[in-house]
Amino acid sequence: MIATPPLVLVFGANDPSGGAGLTADILTLASLGCHPLPVVTALTVQDTAGVQEFQPVESDWLQDQARYILEDMQIDAIKVGMVGSVENLAVIAEIAADYPDIPLVFDPVLGPLHSDEISAEELQNAMRELLMPHALLITPNSIEARRLASDDPDEQEELALDAAASRLLDCGCEYVLITGTHEHTPKVTNTLFSRAGRTRSDTWERLPGSYHGAGCTLASAIAGALASGAELATAVRDAQEYTWQTLSRAFRPGMGQFIPDRLFWARPGEEEEAATKGETPAA
Repeated sequence: MIATPPLVLVFGANDPSGGAGLTADILTLASLGCHPLPVVTALTVQDTAGVQEFQPVESDWLQDQARYILEDMQIDAIKVGMVGSVENLAVIAEIAADYPDIPLVFDPVLGPLHSDEISAEELQNAMRELLMPHALLITPNSIEARRLASDDPDEQEELALDAAASRLLDCGCEYVLITGTHEHTPKVTNTLFSRAGRTRSDTWERLPGSYHGAGCTLASAIAGALASGAELATAVRDAQEYTWQTLSRAFRPGMGQFIPDRLFWARPGEEEEAATKGETPAA
């Protein structure tokens, strides 16, 4: 019998552009040799330029999607992206509490959501109180980290990332990876924090352009590495390398942002393309 690949349960919204959300998760996990199990939290109308409409699924539907899979399969990791509603977040938190031995990676989505059903403050409070205590790792960018760590907009602007990480760890998660793509620095620095302080820091070349789904890619890649048996620090490092490669080979299919190429390794390189065309590669 053929061995079952690592199984990763993914909670996220559908993005028709394929840049972010469940499509990004599925492509990333499949690219890394995992079998993704997508649970839809919301439907969106969006393109590469932004979200136009947003509709959360009913929390009962969300619960049934996940529970049936969890009762049928031995899950190796869980990745949570956009939750869709506070009610959905509560369901996911309850599931996480019932399966404490499955590592959970939470990518908190705090961007503008076109729905009257979600209050930003209510959602952030629910993230801190209900879901983060069950997370092995959360992966906010620097803006999200400051917003989750403080409800005071004035304080957020001045809040050091070390202080923000400390507050997030106090919410109960074991690790916080804060990405530095939104910082005004020559290079991008991503820092992993634990209760012992800074665990590791990785610096990457800052690529030009704006990318749709980079955070989804990184969090899913970490979940995939954990599902495959990697230790957390190794999973974080390997996932960053994979994500940087997807961004360096990103493409722009529409009029908005670039989309990371999660299957970059399957595309022909310059030499292969030149050989196919009978040309000599440029020196």
